[in-house]
Amino acid sequence: MFQSFNPKSVIQTPFLFLTGKGGVGKTSTASATAVALADNGKKVLLISTDPASNLQDVFGISLTNSPRAVPGVENLFASNLDPEASAKAYRDKVVGPYKGKLPDSVLATMEEQLSGACTVEIAAFDEFSNLLTNVDIVDQYDHIIFDTAPTGHTLRLLQLPTAWSGFLEESSHGASCLGPLSGLADKKDLYSKTVDILSNPSKTTLILVTRPDVPSLLEANRASKELKEIGLKNQVLIVNGLLQSHLEEDAVSSAFYLRQKGALQHIPEGLKQSAVYSFPLVSFSLTGVENLRYLFKHYTMPSKMVKLEDETINLPSLNEMITDFSNNDKRLIFTMGKGGVGKTTVASAIAVGLVEKGHHVHLTTTDPAGHLNYQFESDPVNGHLTISSINPKEEVEKYKADVMKKAGKDLDEDGLAYLAEDLNSPCTEEIAVFQAFAEVVAKSKDEIVVIDTAPTGHTLLLLDAAQSYSKEIAKSTGEVPDSVTKLLPQLRNASETAVVIVTLAEATPVLEASRLQNDLRRANINPQWWVINQSFYSAKTADPILSGKANAEKEWIHEVKEKTSEKCAIIPWIHEEKLGYEKLRDYIG
Repeated sequence: MFQSFNPKSVIQTPFLFLTGKGGVGKTSTASATAVALADNGKKVLLISTDPASNLQDVFGISLTNSPRAVPGVENLFASNLDPEASAKAYRDKVVGPYKGKLPDSVLATMEEQLSGACTVEIAAFDEFSNLLTNVDIVDQYDHIIFDTAPTGHTLRLLQLPTAWSGFLEESSHGASCLGPLSGLADKKDLYSKTVDILSNPSKTTLILVTRPDVPSLLEANRASKELKEIGLKNQVLIVNGLLQSHLEEDAVSSAFYLRQKGALQHIPEGLKQSAVYSFPLVSFSLTGVENLRYLFKHYTMPSKMVKLEDETINLPSLNEMITDFSNNDKRLIFTMGKGGVGKTTVASAIAVGLVEKGHHVHLTTTDPAGHLNYQFESDPVNGHLTISSINPKEEVEKYKADVMKKAGKDLDEDGLAYLAEDLNSPCTEEIAVFQAFAEVVAKSKDEIVVIDTAPTGHTLLLLDAAQSYSKEIAKSTGEVPDSVTKLLPQLRNASETAVVIVTLAEATPVLEASRLQNDLRRANINPQWWVINQSFYSAKTADPILSGKANAEKEWIHEVKEKTSEKCAIIPWIHEEKLGYEKLRDYIG
């Protein structure tokens, strides 16, 4: 369908940045590209700025922020920058001078504003800005590859003139990106040079990495559009993990192949404007130099080279988890996890399962209402199940309008522009949607409420702090509705609330889910169950490629079962889209 990606002929610029949603294979793509270019005689530096990076595992060496030669590949060097450490340094720098001078509640809000994803991303941007503009380093290499690129939101923030003015110290509207930038006022020239390099097509290539599935393609399209708007137009799309052929007699293999093909038939128009290449789905782990080299030599590894082990890992089914919720009288259940892991389907199956056990259940989701109607239209919804849908775009627009009205009345044009961009932060959507969820919970009586998606611990702590903060600072407009005030302590009550983390049995989804769990624990919320969704290991496929994937899952199933979760259920890869109440019952059969 697409020509195979060959770095030797495609890559012409000294700088490469990779972007894409978690779990699409950015690190393996970056690593394979780096090895191929180095094997072609180019001197290459590969840098990860991703807190969840497994770059060290790919090459089997420990890495720091100082470049290290990769064994077995002449001319290849790698380093692992730690943006979280940099973010901590920012927090100390910004908050330190105010300790002992401001109330604890104000300090708590300042620290929490500096604990979100925006801070980490800006800290990463600071790290590679220093690299990109350091002639002594740049001149040593033919190519510098960055595993993870900044978002368009971050770059737009850094380009707005108000980001470098006293507005940062004067504003207290409670949004999420002002804090991160408040420690960077002396970096304007550095960042300006970096943005110039990023938008220069003779210097920088942006590689969009996607899986051949709808959520990944939509995310790649969003990132592509965002970055084009600020000048990063030299883009290449790589469709990673494409199954080249399938066993027609194997139901899992055939369904997987057809699902990928169907997704690619609806590739967004914006992505078609870029050159599109592919990487094959392979049966072996993309770790180690030889496996990375093999990726460019053959589409598949011979089945005799796929070692399938006999060890069996037993995990509870989804029904056992639902029975636990029923027996322990949980009243509020959240499904959480990164995009594309199947939270909505798991939430719907939990709701149906609880109804089957005799409970009245209200299911609410951030999916558009049309999708839920489609989900349940094939047969009548059981009378004990009610459904509502929250439109994130509508809730965000209402929240933005409210903040702009209250906090923007005394701002000049530049100040308003900065405030408007700050409200494009991911945290804004979390807060807006959480307020809508809180209203649903407040109205639900004598029902178990199942909620698809919840805010991170960072956002919960920000909301918590805002309650005290608004009492201390008269000009703050960060009012918290009564419904939110009541829901926050309810979330922390483990006797009535359960948080379910949904993941896939792959490196990045598990690592990101672990970070999500740690974030929630900071807010005194302890997830009780994990669900490993869409597992090939549990699907029992005979396809040699998918069997190899199943074997690779075992490491991450073991990681979740033994080290990360208190309790864990597993759902096999299901070849059929489960539409309707009756079909969703299959998950608990």
